[in-house]
Amino acid sequence: MECCNSEGLLSNNSQHLQASLTCTDAYQGIPHSWVLSILKLELLKSKTNARRAVDRGYVHMLLTIYVDWHRHDSRHRYMLIRKGVLQCIKSVTNIKLGRKAFIDANGMKILYNTSQECLAVRTLDPLVNTSSLIMRKCFPKNRLPLPTIKSAFHFQLPVIPSSGPVAQMYSLPPDVDDVVDESDDNDDTEIESEVETEDDKDQNFKNDDIETDINKLKPRQELGRPLEELKMYEQFFPELTENFQECDLVSKEPKPFVPDANLGGPIVVPTAGEEFSAETDPSVIGISLKESNPLLTEEYNRRPAFLELPKKDSIKDSSLLRQNVRRNLLPSCESLSQEIVKGLDRISLQNTAENDQYYATECVIKKENKTSLTPLACSKTCEHVSPCGNSLFEGSSVHLGKFCCTGVESEEEDTKSSSSGEQVELEVSDISPVHDCDLYIEMVKTTKSIPEYSEVAYPDYFGHIPPPFKEPILERPYGVQRTKICQDIERLIHQNDIIDRVVYDLDNSSCSVPEEVDVLKFNSKFESGNLRKVIQIRKNEYDLILNSDINSNHYHQWFYFEVSGMKTGIGYRFNIINCEKSNSQFNYGMQPLMYSVQEALNSRPSWTRVGADICYYKNHFSRSSIAAGGQKGKSYYTITFTVTFQHKDDVCYFAYHYPYTYSTLKMHLQKLESMHNPQQIYFRQDALCETLAGNTCHVVTITAMPESSYYEHICQFRNRPYIFLSARVHPGETNASWVMKGTLEYLMSNNPSAQSLRESYIFKIIPMLNPDGVINGNHRCSLSGEDLNRQWQNPNPDLHPTIYHAKGLLQYLAAIKRLPLVYCDYHGHSRKKNVFMYGCSIKETMWHTNVNTASCDLVEDPGYRVLPKILSQTAPAFCMGSCSFVVEKSKESTARVVVWREIGVQRSYTMESTLCGCDQGKYKHKSLIKEGLQIGTRELEEMGAKFCVGLLRLKRMASPLEYSLPSGLLDIESELIESSCKVTSPTTYVLDEDEPRFLEEVDYSAESNDDQDVELADNVGDYEASNQEDGLSDSDSTRILLS
Repeated sequence: MECCNSEGLLSNNSQHLQASLTCTDAYQGIPHSWVLSILKLELLKSKTNARRAVDRGYVHMLLTIYVDWHRHDSRHRYMLIRKGVLQCIKSVTNIKLGRKAFIDANGMKILYNTSQECLAVRTLDPLVNTSSLIMRKCFPKNRLPLPTIKSAFHFQLPVIPSSGPVAQMYSLPPDVDDVVDESDDNDDTEIESEVETEDDKDQNFKNDDIETDINKLKPRQELGRPLEELKMYEQFFPELTENFQECDLVSKEPKPFVPDANLGGPIVVPTAGEEFSAETDPSVIGISLKESNPLLTEEYNRRPAFLELPKKDSIKDSSLLRQNVRRNLLPSCESLSQEIVKGLDRISLQNTAENDQYYATECVIKKENKTSLTPLACSKTCEHVSPCGNSLFEGSSVHLGKFCCTGVESEEEDTKSSSSGEQVELEVSDISPVHDCDLYIEMVKTTKSIPEYSEVAYPDYFGHIPPPFKEPILERPYGVQRTKICQDIERLIHQNDIIDRVVYDLDNSSCSVPEEVDVLKFNSKFESGNLRKVIQIRKNEYDLILNSDINSNHYHQWFYFEVSGMKTGIGYRFNIINCEKSNSQFNYGMQPLMYSVQEALNSRPSWTRVGADICYYKNHFSRSSIAAGGQKGKSYYTITFTVTFQHKDDVCYFAYHYPYTYSTLKMHLQKLESMHNPQQIYFRQDALCETLAGNTCHVVTITAMPESSYYEHICQFRNRPYIFLSARVHPGETNASWVMKGTLEYLMSNNPSAQSLRESYIFKIIPMLNPDGVINGNHRCSLSGEDLNRQWQNPNPDLHPTIYHAKGLLQYLAAIKRLPLVYCDYHGHSRKKNVFMYGCSIKETMWHTNVNTASCDLVEDPGYRVLPKILSQTAPAFCMGSCSFVVEKSKESTARVVVWREIGVQRSYTMESTLCGCDQGKYKHKSLIKEGLQIGTRELEEMGAKFCVGLLRLKRMASPLEYSLPSGLLDIESELIESSCKVTSPTTYVLDEDEPRFLEEVDYSAESNDDQDVELADNVGDYEASNQEDGLSDSDSTRILLS
């Protein structure tokens, strides 16, 4: 009926409508509501009507009508009619033929010119926004200027998966064009998918991803591997059999052990939580006892029978971790000015405050299989840097003074929950003494990359000191997206103004460096670098294309590249044009990071937030169905920002977030091992396995040394509960490594609370689960082309060795009945602020479903909420309100869910740290900071330290042996959870993210091609009716206007 009425109006009223609307005087006698009603019904979202309009030439007529009204409605009294005409054009352009007719009728130039004339009047924004949507929708879809969307680097997998995206990619014929689909040039499928409103999307999948099968939700402890196979992991737990007889222990004088004649049986020091039948193993060294007790000595040497393996030296000489692979290591410095060259000779980054006696460095463990690395002083001449480009280091040496090690003012520690009266003092230094320039170069030599990098980025060599000033979340200027989109549209209208010159290209080795002085030079050929291609668009504007993850054809988000050859006082615009996420915190105040070498030479080696006119929006580059996981009509997104450089001919680096390379991790671990006090701290660094590229995945053990080698102290040492931590499974989430750095340095510090923490727990830490991805600049995957955090259910030892063996460590602990008290995987979050956790709860999962079950009758220990609640009280960046404990189907193969469900760890978490900033607590209490503060390395490291403080408080609440909470706290937590039973918020489901859907509202008026019009709240006054109309359907609007 609706279609028939529309067609009738189309045939009967079109001539009358054209005559009345194009006559400058005739419209004064026509009721405006009647005119708008005809316009609304003329082409009422019907494909049939849209095709009829195209066939009869109405697109040109509608443009003529709109221009006529635009010219003569000088007082802007008839905005409803003008907007009605635009709505008709918009409806016609919902089909491919309509968009072609719009382009042929010169519609792009017409709407562009009229919208530019409307910019000066704020109340005309509804017209500008609708015009922008039409132009963006009709902008011809372009292919990315790449030969293939697959990575520029190739790595042959040892095993090809039988199914999945990687298998599909390998099965494609070599001549297939995977950049764009031939049949997908502006297909209607894109428009149809994009006109779907946000509310519709929420309805479609609101609870689809939440697991509703209680049987699947209930944890089921499964080893998954034979016990005999798990024996291989015993070598990573020597603390359970360590005797410490040869160690120099400094402690209180212990009481000699005197055997009690009335003991009913032999006393056995436990090596696991549960004793098994065992035989005496003469190869195992017992704990230190008096020689007069051979019977006890024999019994103390017992351990579980099924774990009897030959004793191995589990700690390898640190020199074995270095391979004698010599490479030409060149700092990337093709364009340094002579001023910087001279500055390198006089560089002095001196410590301006009192030195932090962070660790004792003169104590060495007296054991053959443990070695201590002598600290390398930064004041040494760097002998490892070879000359490059313009002979940077030729004939001169780089003298690097010691980096600033001044501590930040200690944050006041919340002590109200400290029942024992113990006060925890937290210190996070601006830059810890673990950064060593010379040692970093040594670590780079043993790092294996697929492109075989030979350059070292200056920020990684110099190190990073957090800037002394706060960096508030950027307040986004009004209309910035619209302005940038209009500049993109100008490319089509004024094509002669576009330079379109390739200035950097990884796919073309013959691409020369521009010699012109006014053209920027780019580079990304260093560890963790990611930039594939650069095209100069205008004199000071560049399009940048990121590289795909190796063995993948998507995941473009992480960037890290070098820029040189700049001038001062000029705003350079950078457009990263092949991002894939549908939204970003770049729309909400996040800025990219920049590191200036000139500033580093001036004793300010810092990554700082930079950029103006920043926004993130959908562009006109089309993704092929191959790149979009089988979906057609998807577009890429653009990150755009403008930077004005402070120094001429500087060398600057840009990054998505604070870089933290694999070589940096190796350097930190080596320094921590060499600088710790072995009389107090038990520190081990082991090679868990090798990655696909042959890099080492490290596992670290940290706890307190026993007070003595006597029975009581060894017993206490071996029975400490485990805390298992991991990080950096996703390479682009570099903030996870900075949080882990804060955790490691706090655990290794001389802080009394850190010592108490070490005496309470044994920490097993895998600080980087995906070294290969980090080294090669991937955003999410390993060299296998797969997200390793989706492989925990069935990891392949050949394709996912780090996950396979990390899970093996946990399975081993489960086998010997030593389940960790806490498992936490550190991540980064790109679309939410603050720091928060994801956990696992059966009851909370059921509450978020539409299934009526007796879930409220389920008995569940609410202890999983205790640690997040503690952190919300102690860590200023932590937000309890953002935490979720729902188990989703799409996350069933993640570390958090698998460790909870299969291993049986109740407190299994993913801790997400924002890439943007914090908008709560002390980070938003100052009146001058409206939106909060952008997060920096100081805040991230503080979060890592605060996590440790939270574990210390958890110890007071949970018995270290029984892992049970006091009944009083259980009641409090139960009340808290019961109150959330009424929550009806949607699930945290996303297709392939570790994050919930982005909940903050976006100004879609210039953001997407969605059919809905989102008007600005500022449009009030005479045009308030226009705003009211936008919230209604077309039929509702018609009824109101006709009444």
